[in-house]
Amino acid sequence: MEIPHLKDDPYLRLIRPLVEAYLAFWRADSRHIKSLRLTSSQFDVIATLGDTEGMTCSELSVETLVTKGTLTGVLDRLVSKGLIRRDAIKGDRRYTKISLTEKGDALFRKTFAAHIAFLRPFFERALSPKEVEQARTLLLRLRDSFQQEA
Repeated sequence: MEIPHLKDDPYLRLIRPLVEAYLAFWRADSRHIKSLRLTSSQFDVIATLGDTEGMTCSELSVETLVTKGTLTGVLDRLVSKGLIRRDAIKGDRRYTKISLTEKGDALFRKTFAAHIAFLRPFFERALSPKEVEQARTLLLRLRDSFQQEA
């Protein structure tokens, strides 16, 4: 099998800019979240629980980017900081509902708004609102293509 040349293959030409865009986003995103005195996983859980009545651990593992193996430790640390609470679900002791405490909700309101305000200019500099929708559609299609393989 012949090895394709980078200049000749449009799909290969996409890989490097895609990875570079992700890494640039990840560095800026992580740096800002760290300035809020949270880890990326803690922020993800708090942002996901914000404006909800709470979720089970299973729901949180689906809705966040935190792996199942990491989630328990993240939740333990957030409980110890007084930001979330675990409540047994009435009628089914197998499930625990995770929700923000008052302190956690206050932190969500402060940090989520600040983080969105931090990220927005990066997107506004690069893309029009129409291009945002186009990029989102294309990225979701690409994600789905890779997930079909898994």
